[in-house]
Amino acid sequence: MNDTLITAAPPVVTLADVEAAATQLAGQVARTPTLLSRTLSNELGCAVWVKFENLQFTASFKERGALVKLGSLTRDERRRGVIAMSAGNHAQGVAYHAGRLGIPATIVMPSFTPYTKVRHTQAHGARVVLFGDTLAEAAEEARRMAQAAGLVFVHPYDDPAIIAGQGTVALEMLHDAPDIDTLVVPVGGGGLISGCAVAAKALKPDIRVVGVETAGYPALYQQLHGQPVVVGGDTIAEGIAVRDTGALPLALCRRLVDEVHLVDEEHLERAIVMFLEIEKTVAEGAGAAGLAAVLANREAFAGRTVGLVLCGGNIDTRLLASILMRGLVRDGRIVRLRIKINDRPGQLARVSRIIADIGANVLEVSHQRLFGGVAAKSATLEVIVETRDAAQVRDMIAALDSTGYKVKLLEGTTED
Repeated sequence: MNDTLITAAPPVVTLADVEAAATQLAGQVARTPTLLSRTLSNELGCAVWVKFENLQFTASFKERGALVKLGSLTRDERRRGVIAMSAGNHAQGVAYHAGRLGIPATIVMPSFTPYTKVRHTQAHGARVVLFGDTLAEAAEEARRMAQAAGLVFVHPYDDPAIIAGQGTVALEMLHDAPDIDTLVVPVGGGGLISGCAVAAKALKPDIRVVGVETAGYPALYQQLHGQPVVVGGDTIAEGIAVRDTGALPLALCRRLVDEVHLVDEEHLERAIVMFLEIEKTVAEGAGAAGLAAVLANREAFAGRTVGLVLCGGNIDTRLLASILMRGLVRDGRIVRLRIKINDRPGQLARVSRIIADIGANVLEVSHQRLFGGVAAKSATLEVIVETRDAAQVRDMIAALDSTGYKVKLLEGTTED
């Protein structure tokens, strides 16, 4: 055989597949808006367009791929039913659309899955099986059950139908905002970014496709750079805390993804807060990863027209509350002070008056008379104060200092 006639195999997922998926999804999932954020654009030094996939019924893009996969099943496969493994968004996407289509669905979830996610999945009509202490153990059980019961295993990302469905996100973005020159996509197993890259590069070959992973789960980054895959640790972006990239997504990403950025937990928290305060929208950790990447690498995106995929909004309310409060501390809007005072009547009232005169608000006060080497006639106050900003914190500390109090800032910041 003449080697010069050998050509590379065609991609398993093409623009035609994504366009066919879009036709299938029309009227079945939300066509979520892609909107220009003027405030984020001004703040970050680039034009920022946001695709609000958190507005899907199950608050995640996962519905798209799930429905395309379910629509590809034969009559016999539908009768037998499907099974999936997931601790969150994929579970709800499969369960919801399987219920709509009358397809029996079983979802295997790790034993640590929060009850609210279990309840939401069951509410869509799926049978939920709790198994294993890790996602990997739950996946093994799902495959065992699929083989034993003749069920169709619906993989969360390593499947051509799933990838084509997820690619419709980019299709819609470039239709609504054709000037986007940089597409920033969160990466877990790679289904979303590979599908988006297929569509985006076919429509606009010079577009820059940027993946975003958490620093603790950089599987795609490591694979693209020829490094061994080493992942692990806690992250608020559990939706993209995936041990490895799927085989098919990886092959597509090698051809189509320009770069992958890694983000830390602080930038993820900041991005969640910014989405809530600026866009008045809730993003889960994975959903905020794209914005976190731009926050952490502003110079890399300066002057560009950036499309961010806000891929999901399913976040535990207690975690969200904690992130918001931590954001207030980080921005100097809640601070903790230690103030040395004389232990005599009226001192607390005097300190409170100084703080009030600055316009700050005391949230919590505790006295310390016994520990830390406090003199017998002295005491310390630990005061938690709500302020407008870091500048007001500086003014408050200066006012206390000028009155003779020794003040130490324990938590918060005086830097703008």
